[in-house]
Amino acid sequence: MKSPQLVGLAAAVTSAATFATSGAFIKPLLEAGWSPAAAVTARAIVAGILLLPLVLFSLRGRWDALWRGRWRIAGMGVIAVAFTQLTYFAAIRLIPVSTALLVEYLAPLLLVIWVAVTTRRVPRPMVLVGSVLAIGGLVLVIGPGALGAVDPVGVGLAFAAAVGCAVYFVVAARPSDGLPPVALAGAGLLLGGLTLGAAGLAGVVPMEMRFGTVPLLGAVVAWWVPLMVVAFFGTAVAYATGIFGSGRLGSRLASFVGLLEVVFASILAWIVVGEQLTPLQMAGGVLILAGIASIPAEPVAVVSAEPVAVVSAEPVAVVSAEPAAVVPAEPGAVVPEPGGSASTTPETMAGCIPKGSSTA
Repeated sequence: MKSPQLVGLAAAVTSAATFATSGAFIKPLLEAGWSPAAAVTARAIVAGILLLPLVLFSLRGRWDALWRGRWRIAGMGVIAVAFTQLTYFAAIRLIPVSTALLVEYLAPLLLVIWVAVTTRRVPRPMVLVGSVLAIGGLVLVIGPGALGAVDPVGVGLAFAAAVGCAVYFVVAARPSDGLPPVALAGAGLLLGGLTLGAAGLAGVVPMEMRFGTVPLLGAVVAWWVPLMVVAFFGTAVAYATGIFGSGRLGSRLASFVGLLEVVFASILAWIVVGEQLTPLQMAGGVLILAGIASIPAEPVAVVSAEPVAVVSAEPVAVVSAEPAAVVPAEPGAVVPEPGGSASTTPETMAGCIPKGSSTA
C-alpha cells in the first residue's frame, strides 16, 4: 500500500472510531426524552457550525469550488446525512436496532455488487473472500439474533438506509474538483441538518427535546455536554476524516473499513456504559479485520501539479553523437544542438503519462 493510501487508511480508521462514539454519548439524551431525529438534527447542525471556520479557511475565497461541487454537497447532505438517518430511525420503529444496523451495514456489499453490474466484471476472488469475512464478522459483532426480524417494511427501510450509506462512500470518493474534504463535510452536514429540521417541522419525524441535566460517566451534566461530544467527535471529525480517507482509498475499501465502527462501538460501550463484550463479538471483530485486509485498494487518480513537457509524436531523426558519424540532415529532420539529445524518455513521451482510474 502506497503512502497516500496509508494516510487514507489512518483517516478512515479514525472516522470509524469517532463515529463509534455517537451511541454511547447520544444515549443519555435519548433516555432524557430526546427523539432520535431531534438528536441527529442537532448533532448535524452543530457539527456543521463547528466546521464552518475550517470550511472558510480551506476555501480561501474560492467560492466557485462550492458551485462546482454542488451536486456532491447535495448528495452528501440530502442523501448521505438526511435520507440515511430518516430511513434508519423509521426502520428501528419496526424492527430491532441490531437488525437495522446489520442491514444498513450491507452498504459495502452493495458497492461490490454495483461495480460488478455496471462494469460487467466478476469481482476478484480476494474481494469476494473479504466480503464474506467482513459480513460474517458483522453478524457476530451485532449478534446472530439480528437475523430473526420478519417485518418486511422495516427491513426495506433499513435497506434504504444501506443505499444512503453506500452513497456516502461514493460521494466522498469522487474527484474533489477543488472542493476540500472539510468543505464537503461542513456544507453537507449543514444541508443535512436543515433538511432533517424541515422534515421535523413538516411532521415527517417527531422532534422532541429536553433541556435539563443528564447522567454521563457516573456524573450529572448539562444536556449540551454529550451533544457537543457527539457533534465534535462523532460527527464533525468523523465525516471530515471519512471523506478524506475515501478520497484516497476509493469507495469500496473505505466502506469496508467503515465496518470497524461496530467494533469500536462495542468496545466503547464496554468501557463507558459497562455493556458486556462477548467472545463472539471479539471473534467477529477479528473476522472484520481479516475481511478488510483481504480487500485490495482501488487505484486513485493522482494529478501532478508540475508542468509536463509535450513532445511531438512525429518521427524524429536521431543523429549519432560520435565524431565519425556526421550525417547531413535530411529535409525536415531535427538536429540537436551540441551536447543535446533528440531522444525521449518514457516519462516525457506523449501518451506515456500514467492515468489513474477509480471505481465508483
